[in-house]
Amino acid sequence: IYAFVKCHFDYDPSHDNLIPCKEAGLKFSSGDILQIFNQEDPNWWQACHLEGGSAGLIPSQLLEEKRKAFVKRDLELSRPLCAGIGGKKKKKMMYLTTKNAEFDRHELRIYEEVAKVPPFRRKTLVLIGAQGVGRRSLKNKVLVSDPHRYGTTTPYTSRKPKVDEKEGQMYLFMSRSEMEADIKCGRFLEHGEYDGNLYGTKIDSIHEVVDSGKICILDVNPQALKVLRTAEFLPYVVFIEAPNFEVLKDMNRSAIEAGVVNKQLTDSELKRTVDESERIQRAYSHYFDLSIVNDNLDGAYRSLRRALDRLNTDHQWVPVSWVF
Repeated sequence: IYAFVKCHFDYDPSHDNLIPCKEAGLKFSSGDILQIFNQEDPNWWQACHLEGGSAGLIPSQLLEEKRKAFVKRDLELSRPLCAGIGGKKKKKMMYLTTKNAEFDRHELRIYEEVAKVPPFRRKTLVLIGAQGVGRRSLKNKVLVSDPHRYGTTTPYTSRKPKVDEKEGQMYLFMSRSEMEADIKCGRFLEHGEYDGNLYGTKIDSIHEVVDSGKICILDVNPQALKVLRTAEFLPYVVFIEAPNFEVLKDMNRSAIEAGVVNKQLTDSELKRTVDESERIQRAYSHYFDLSIVNDNLDGAYRSLRRALDRLNTDHQWVPVSWVF
């Protein structure tokens, strides 16, 4: 039986001291799909690239796990993703709550078994990115462009409604004790506390959008991918990458001149966005279906729409667990 795998690391046999014969090795890059046709040897599998070409040896999952277990882990990943923001700005921290979903930063990403399926409709569109890369603007642009096709969740909060606030307009209101009970039962995808009030996204509210016949757009913390990347939510995961520092600075300046934003970001805030973007990419890129550099909102939107349109016409490689 042939298996297809998506590779989550780069491999060059010419640099591999363990391979019995370097010429027999098959070179590949992260993101490549390989066809595996012999897994009898515990250390070396036989595989070829999808496009064909000659077969070669690749390290087995087991061998690569052993090898990676000895390599010192990237220290970066042991730091929390949202390192303290500092200053007067109170950041709403989102924490993942669903049981067993804490992202294991030492999880070894080697091969993932995949299957090719005909075009199908994803249930969710998940936008991932550092704070300040424009995820929300992109999300709103997609929502406004096609409100019959796309919807999003309304967050819950434990704070009291303001005088002119209607239930469900911006927030759904719950008492703190109800919200805490639901968090404890794993009913929230993520939640956080801000100014002494709880805020969060309920898993049921994602299902409500999907059941109404729409694709649910979520802009969440990358840790939530651990829960979302399943057959239950069938996500299309898009990483919104920060452009380089100078471009980000120009974009902030233009946005101020255009009156879109009124806050000039400091160099250290801009640098934090770029650094956080790189850190998310290193830790989570194996989950991304698409990466878009947001150096221009209209351009990023067009790239995203083109990719979403292709999902209606092209066959797709998805985790085997979604299919069987």
